[in-house]
Amino acid sequence: MRIDVISIFPEYFAPLDVSLMGKARAKGILDVRLHQLREWAHDVHKTVDDTPYGGGPGMVMKPEIWGAAIDDVIAGGEGLPRLIVPTPSGRPFTQAVALEYAAEPWLLFAPARYEGIDSRVMIEYGSRLRLDEVSIGDYVLAGGEAAVLVMVEAVARLLPGVLGNAVSAVDDSFAPGAMENLLEGPVFTKPPVWRGHEVPEVLLSGHHGKIARWRRDEALRRTLRTRPELIERGELSAADLRAIESFRADGDPVAD
Repeated sequence: MRIDVISIFPEYFAPLDVSLMGKARAKGILDVRLHQLREWAHDVHKTVDDTPYGGGPGMVMKPEIWGAAIDDVIAGGEGLPRLIVPTPSGRPFTQAVALEYAAEPWLLFAPARYEGIDSRVMIEYGSRLRLDEVSIGDYVLAGGEAAVLVMVEAVARLLPGVLGNAVSAVDDSFAPGAMENLLEGPVFTKPPVWRGHEVPEVLLSGHHGKIARWRRDEALRRTLRTRPELIERGELSAADLRAIESFRADGDPVAD
């Protein structure tokens, strides 16, 4: 996969050189290209923003700068990228969206600063490219770079060869299938006892069926406790419903 990022802070993306992302780049699975937006500004101060029409606080990023940058990046590749603009007013970024992006050969990210990019840029490229305005949460950041890092990591770990064990992505919270509407439950490793806290006995039993049921039950329990609205979106099996009833019988408040 090729990923291009245009930003006034390309140095913000140093984390993409470490851990799984760094290994993916070294293997050639991930081709990340960073571009300094100010290179397309021609005044002495390399200005990329101006005051908003209609008044108001803050500054707006100039359309002619972004347009020139996007055009040049597109011209340097084969085909057309999917253009992604992080913004609090965009559609929610979810695991399903990450899977959708992971199937793309080329993603182009345009993270804004200040009050955002002149809306005519979205009008222009919305008619020429597949353009997504995407939000990673109901909050506002100082700029879109952090959102790009989140999305790139979520997408890249789904690419073949990035994770050491491909099954890891299948068992994630929000993964399509059995875990689509559940949070992942608690996990444990050695030693079996730490500061008086024991690993649940079932995990030491070697009984794969019981272990799978325990993990499913704990995922139900955690989801009911912290994200109960997710349960309503999915389908529960008879065993799931029995587990929830047992939570209630035990007086577990998560099932209220």
